[in-house]
Amino acid sequence: MHVPDGFINAPVSAAAGVVAAGAVAVSLKGARRELDEKTAPLAGLVAAFIFAVQMLNFPVAAGTSGHLLGGALAAILVGPYTGVLCVSVVLLMQGVLFADGGLTALGVNISDMAIVTTVVAYLVFRGLVKVLPRKRRSITVASFTAALLSVPAAAVAFTLIYAVGGTTDVSIGKVATAMVGVHVLIGIGEAAITALTVGAVVAVRPDLVYGARGLTRPLKLRVGGELVDAPAAEPAAGAVAGPAPVAARSTRKVWIAGIVTSLVLAGFVSFYASANPDGLEKVAHDKGIDKEAEEHASADSPLADYGVKDIADARLSGGLAGIIGVGVTVVAGSAVFWALRRRRTDDASPAAVPESEQV
Repeated sequence: MHVPDGFINAPVSAAAGVVAAGAVAVSLKGARRELDEKTAPLAGLVAAFIFAVQMLNFPVAAGTSGHLLGGALAAILVGPYTGVLCVSVVLLMQGVLFADGGLTALGVNISDMAIVTTVVAYLVFRGLVKVLPRKRRSITVASFTAALLSVPAAAVAFTLIYAVGGTTDVSIGKVATAMVGVHVLIGIGEAAITALTVGAVVAVRPDLVYGARGLTRPLKLRVGGELVDAPAAEPAAGAVAGPAPVAARSTRKVWIAGIVTSLVLAGFVSFYASANPDGLEKVAHDKGIDKEAEEHASADSPLADYGVKDIADARLSGGLAGIIGVGVTVVAGSAVFWALRRRRTDDASPAAVPESEQV
């Protein structure tokens, strides 16, 4: 659903840019509360994974393909504010380096693909988690439903933006019907990928899933007729320490597994992705939305169209581009999230607290 330059007129594109900038600013502040010693290193990985999986277009119907948007996955794994930033980083890398999604339309794409999908998905997810049984399976079910609904929601948002700022005179009703129809099908793929990924992480490290926090109730003891939290058990003097509690375990293995998976998907599996146009491209061509489309400002980028310039072998060119994309995205994302994490730590340090508030 990457909107190219020329689909939306300049005033509406600028307005969407202001909305996107404001949402990113709010997310930067909110992410400081979400990021901790576990989620900070994983947030950059989530961005890289979304970049990799977005290269895997899957067929949906009648010569149309779809790919992951990623808002639901990011929001559930690392939190809604951090999720907006994850998808925004991916869109920025795609627009600047790979000529995917217009640069003047970056605000439209962030508003549609990062903000709408993340907000809708997280609201649906939290609502379902509150009413479903407190089990790991409920997290997977809620993830599936949230992701499924987030994609047609983004299609509706694009249609509304186009109704206000579209550059061609087409029937908005027909555009809405076509966009929602094809993106409901794409949403099924999004839901399956999101549920499988979240379910896999929850199965091995539920403590790393933001949306699963509070899934396990703390042990309670009845003292004087009242329930109180059980104290943490301490090893006896001289005893050999057992396995570290879940919360204290390192994220290194998960991070390594995630980055290797991302590299394999982007570097090798992406070669077998569907070559059919995605949902927006198909609708734009069929309904005439693309009549005013403009050439991307980065069309001459060495990595444009997810290939390395001057490498003739398509498999090698696409694979290298995918690997470079994963590397750049994880570095850029990790830098942003570590900076936010450090800012949170600095703000929480005693030196940052007024003396009158220190105990």
